Amino acid sequence: MSQLSVEVPSDVLVVGGGIIGLVTAWRSAQQGLRTAVVDPAPGGGAAQVAAGMLAAVTELHYGEETLLALNLASAARYPSFAAELTEASGEELGYRSCGTLSVALDADDRAHLREVHALQQRSGLASEWLSGRECRRLEPMLAPGVRGGLRAEDDHQIDPRRLAKALVIACERAGVTFHRQWAEKLSVVRDRAVGAVLADGTELGAGQVVLAGGSHSGLLAGLPVDVPVRPVKGQVLRLRIPPSYAPFLQRTVRAVVRGSEVYLVPRENGELVIGATSEEQGYDTTVTAGGVYELLRDAHELIPGITELPLVETRAGLRPGSPDNAPLIGPAELPGLLLATGHHRNGVLLTPVTGDAMAHALTTGELPEAVRPFSPLRFSVPDPLRFSVREGSTV
Repeated sequence: MSQLSVEVPSDVLVVGGGIIGLVTAWRSAQQGLRTAVVDPAPGGGAAQVAAGMLAAVTELHYGEETLLALNLASAARYPSFAAELTEASGEELGYRSCGTLSVALDADDRAHLREVHALQQRSGLASEWLSGRECRRLEPMLAPGVRGGLRAEDDHQIDPRRLAKALVIACERAGVTFHRQWAEKLSVVRDRAVGAVLADGTELGAGQVVLAGGSHSGLLAGLPVDVPVRPVKGQVLRLRIPPSYAPFLQRTVRAVVRGSEVYLVPRENGELVIGATSEEQGYDTTVTAGGVYELLRDAHELIPGITELPLVETRAGLRPGSPDNAPLIGPAELPGLLLATGHHRNGVLLTPVTGDAMAHALTTGELPEAVRPFSPLRFSVPDPLRFSVREGSTV
């Protein structure tokens, strides 16, 4: 029987090295906490597939007004966050304040977009209605049949791959320790999370454990609490814009085509990202012919000229979805365990606010007021026999 090796305990052990886990580790280390991250490939995960739209305005959906406030708060932090991270890592992030243009291709789409505009206005968001001609004046590559659109200058973008790379470097420079392997099991002693056991049997102790495993968060062995996160598959394409075609697009362009959302995100390095499907297919990450075809077909209806561009990559990733499509941030029911997962389509956008909130929770034991609606405890099922000391009664 092999002997387990035991490492010196950390103040904080982050299970999962995607952008949410990395920003949590970076901010924790900045607070003076001895921090470690467990992940076989830090900086991987959904960030390698994501388009990087910072779209608090155009991502607004009915019934998500509470999430909108968090999205806006994080979007407002992005300029200073990006500047700080660039300085800390020495890496450029591809941050662009280029705006988004949402367009309609037929009368039904136009009517729907008008309703979206009304919702945005009721929510206090800045967006401008444009005619089809005005849309094409902004983006000459748009199809002649565009019937109208919404211009949202407050929606920006960032390159998630550069963001992930920069966060890894910033973590290393801040003294974060990386354990590049899988966490096999959460360690629980006397009803408290105290660390994790790695794939090679190494035991890592910690004062607090942060579960930031994206769509895989609920699969960690030893979890005595439910983590209601599921994988939502998204297929994404990357095309290359040759220098002779520039400028091809100046800003992100998106639309609903045949009931499916499609977006085109032009990068400053000549890359054009087209996405994304939304599929409930479990943990399957197969790129399918149907997915590629549908994305190219819908994008072609918006921008006919894309058929001339080289197709350089097809990828599929897994968004971590929650029951209400909002993140789980902060302490879980199990003492010593905190969650930072379930960000669904807003993981890149919510990176700054999540990092700040998690660092605050790890140092004070409490969540900032703006983040409290997203506590994991909102999904807890009350035990009718549990006695609440705070209220002095059975709850």
